[in-house]
Amino acid sequence: MAQNTEKKSKLLGSGDIVVSFEFFPPKTEKMEETLWSAISRLAPLRPEFVSVTYGAGGSTRERTHATVTRLLKETELKPAAHLTCVDATKDEVNAVARQYWNEGVRHIVALRGDPANGAGAKYEPHPDGYKNAADLVAGLKKIGDFEISVAGYPEKHPESQTAEADLDNLKAKVDAGADRIITQFGFDNAHFLRYLERARAAGIWVPISPGIVPIHNFKQVAGFAKRAGASVPSWLARRFEGLEDDSATSHLVAAAVATEQVMDLVDEGIKKFHFYTLNRADLVYAICHLLGLRAARAANANAA
Repeated sequence: MAQNTEKKSKLLGSGDIVVSFEFFPPKTEKMEETLWSAISRLAPLRPEFVSVTYGAGGSTRERTHATVTRLLKETELKPAAHLTCVDATKDEVNAVARQYWNEGVRHIVALRGDPANGAGAKYEPHPDGYKNAADLVAGLKKIGDFEISVAGYPEKHPESQTAEADLDNLKAKVDAGADRIITQFGFDNAHFLRYLERARAAGIWVPISPGIVPIHNFKQVAGFAKRAGASVPSWLARRFEGLEDDSATSHLVAAAVATEQVMDLVDEGIKKFHFYTLNRADLVYAICHLLGLRAARAANANAA
């Protein structure tokens, strides 16, 4: 009997893949409309959770809280609030966490956060604050039985001296109580797969979801990548070469690139993905469709 060698990505059905989405809090009324349009488009795909980012030094604290609160009140989505330790005392951070708990938020994305002076500046813990993400995770677990996600860096955090030190820091976050690792976005799957292997070898067994960012604007995303310590392969730059003034073709190329990346990871056995949506739904929705996800309404109609 012939063995079935069909790639896993060719056999995907509804329920095989689990996704989560990240949004950022809006600054203007127009951005607010864009955000909620994206949320309403993606919500029927029933993500495991949706996270809302938090600016350096608490610069978006109120907007993050407002977005998370609205998600709780107006949708059936499970929001995960980002929380950082930058420029805040333990009491201030704990107060935010307790407020989230009292409002029904049960999932926190615990991050050290970028220095208040921006990425690249030296990080200095607040003298009365949590010193790093592992310390924050431990503190949050004392407040409530939060589900806690933390960040992972397949190409190491820009401030880590070595990959080994970076992995030690990751293990400290998990040992402190983290339930899941979401990686910084990247474009070369080899980095993620090596990272996963090294994490497992170090005794880190919590789920590790690759972060995926569809490239709406290559120059902008390449800038994000540089600041986050993620490499941009030369082959990727070539794919967008000459498309600076051709957004339609750039959009098609971006869809092809992201789809190729996630399908390759599926073939490697990866089943969970975290999408950095940049508050835009179109590319993410299309990729999720190819991953076998179907909108709840369509699923219900089929059941009928």
